[in-house]
Amino acid sequence: MRVFLRKYQLIIITVFCLVSGFLDAQSYTKDSLQIKSYTVIEYRNNEVKDIQLLKVICDYCSDFQKEVIGEEAKRRTYLERFDPKNRLKDGKKKLAIYIRIAKTDFAEIKDN
Repeated sequence: MRVFLRKYQLIIITVFCLVSGFLDAQSYTKDSLQIKSYTVIEYRNNEVKDIQLLKVICDYCSDFQKEVIGEEAKRRTYLERFDPKNRLKDGKKKLAIYIRIAKTDFAEIKDN
């Protein structure tokens, strides 16, 4: 009986740790921003021909900040180009790129 209770205690402690860890993982919303952008990869004969930025969705960004975020979105799209779920033989693959940035770092993006 004692071993049986010990197992339940371990299970309860494990579940508690997982739940509290999950709740802590969601705390990024307090000190960071999430910005969405859309990009397109154009493939011809299984090769990347072009990567284009379609749109950066950010209501509070200046034009310069949108430009910087757009360049980062294109860089991340470039890194995703060989992922099997994104590859095409011929055609265009649209991607939604989410960029998470700390509010302090975002505030430092200024046009000089």
